[in-house]
Amino acid sequence: MIESLRAIGGTSAAHAEATPVTSNPVAAAVQADKPDTSKLLPHGTPSNQSHVDLNDEQISNVKAIIAATKKAGMDERAAVVSIATALQESKLENLGHLGDRNDHDSQGLFQQRPSSGWGTVEQITDPEYSTLAFLKGLKQVDGWQDMPLTQAAQTVQVSAYPDHYAQWEQQAADLVAEHWTS
Repeated sequence: MIESLRAIGGTSAAHAEATPVTSNPVAAAVQADKPDTSKLLPHGTPSNQSHVDLNDEQISNVKAIIAATKKAGMDERAAVVSIATALQESKLENLGHLGDRNDHDSQGLFQQRPSSGWGTVEQITDPEYSTLAFLKGLKQVDGWQDMPLTQAAQTVQVSAYPDHYAQWEQQAADLVAEHWTS
């Protein structure tokens, strides 16, 4: 590679002819690091997908979820489940108490409740803590890796709307593909 770069730079015309210029292996390495779509969406994409445009804070929360997933020693699929869950619960906004609009005492990215043992308000509104708490619950679900996303998320979250997680699976997979290596 260095020899090829020297040849392009014109250090020696004879050397340039002797050293073939090959495709950029760095670009190929970046592509190889992207998560495999079949791993992100092992059951395919469910119908009726939703999508929201994300602002900088929401993208920061995506990155925090991915970092916490890696810290927990879990894979890209766990990040997809986590991000889809947070998209459904909060649209990836780290929500505080919403007054009359609040669902009991639910707060944070995953709408976890202090009264249900998820942690203190300060803890569940910390993206790393709340993600690790969600993932701890996910790890306790036997076979979560082979379940449809909505079933895995519902088993942890126990939502009144268990089928709503699936609508975010494609966007969550796209976000993991984009940010897993960043």
